[in-house]
Amino acid sequence: MIETFLLFVVALVLLFVMSSIKIVHQGHRYTIEHFGRFVRVADPGFNFVPAFFYRVGRKINMMEQVLDIPGQEIITKDNAMVAVDGVVFFQVLDPAKAAYEVSDLYTAIMALSTTNLRTVMGSMDLDETLSKRDEINVRLLQVVDHATESWGVKITRVELKDIRPPADIVNAMTRQMKAEREKRAAILESEGMRASEILRAEGEKQSKILQAEGRKEAAFREAEARERAAQAEASATKSVSDAIADGNTQAINYFIAQKYVEALAAFANSPNAKTILMPVEATQLVGSLGGIGEIAKAAFGKDEPAAASQPAKPRVVPGLPQA
Repeated sequence: MIETFLLFVVALVLLFVMSSIKIVHQGHRYTIEHFGRFVRVADPGFNFVPAFFYRVGRKINMMEQVLDIPGQEIITKDNAMVAVDGVVFFQVLDPAKAAYEVSDLYTAIMALSTTNLRTVMGSMDLDETLSKRDEINVRLLQVVDHATESWGVKITRVELKDIRPPADIVNAMTRQMKAEREKRAAILESEGMRASEILRAEGEKQSKILQAEGRKEAAFREAEARERAAQAEASATKSVSDAIADGNTQAINYFIAQKYVEALAAFANSPNAKTILMPVEATQLVGSLGGIGEIAKAAFGKDEPAAASQPAKPRVVPGLPQA
């Protein structure tokens, strides 16, 4: 009988000890209650909680957690209906507050995020909701984090996963984007044509300026050449005049013979004549050449045979008047 009682006591003690040992995993905290009143928080590892007198109240996950915000329809400031869904990242910093300040932490965070999401996006236009996601995330994070501070929870991030406007608005936005791109393309094309015309006009202007400068330079050079030729002609004429004034009549013959030869060369180079009919006597040209010979003898002081000074008989050409 005594042995049976001892065995019963030992079994009861072992059951008490086993029931009092609590192993808390890393990343979690347990709240310990004494007859329903919170007394402490059990840290990760081995914890001895006397059974029957103390018990584990709540098991709190201390790791960062993700909570999905279900899709919902929101009316924007310009009365456009959009469907939105997102996620909330949060972490429990005070397990006692998270366990006893709010009855259902997950439901409370979800409801708080949903209502504030409606408030934030309802105060913005459709274009702002589509283009200012970062601003929406920041504003929603500030509001929700401030509201959950009393629950011992830190909201680390709020992200919108998707914003879905109605199909007709999407089509209208597509047409608007296409029209805007076509407008920019037309503007760029017209600007390119304008720049091309300006460059072409500048090129033509520079070309005309260079051509005018070239003609100016050529005219200047030509005038200078004519001036020098006139000066040379004047100098030659003056020399002949001086010779005539000194009584040297051969200079006149030289001057006339030179002009006569130049006139004949001009007739010979004419592209419209195959045969030249001389309206003057051939003996006149020979006489002029004789005069040139006399001038040469007078200039060099050499005596040539008399036969050389005689003019040669002209060649008889049938059908032409003879001298």
